[in-house]
Amino acid sequence: MAPIFTDRELDVMAILWERGPSTAAEVRARLADTLAHNTVLTVLTVLEGKGYLSHTEEGKAHRFRPLVKQEVAGATAASRVVEKLFGGSTERLLTHLVTERSVSPAELRRLRCLLDEKLREVDE
Repeated sequence: MAPIFTDRELDVMAILWERGPSTAAEVRARLADTLAHNTVLTVLTVLEGKGYLSHTEEGKAHRFRPLVKQEVAGATAASRVVEKLFGGSTERLLTHLVTERSVSPAELRRLRCLLDEKLREVDE
């Protein structure tokens, strides 16, 4: 089953994807807001219970590591956004991103290349 994260879980997962295996104290130190150690540990334990993390014991601490790749979570989140906010229309999402956000010329060129490549695949 594809992973679905709450905002807080996603904050924690982002730290683990960036940093690699980490203890609750290390995750807590990287969070943008101040949370109690027990709160961070609870989030990590919930994620582990859902099958998104595993841990190894390191003295009195546990070192948690992600079992879900960031790319998989990103693809799942993007699909949910397209379905829930853009009525399933990828075109509406792309239109929104290009017109409502500041997109650099370099990013537009990369998007054009990706779209051209996809069109070639479809035309084959």
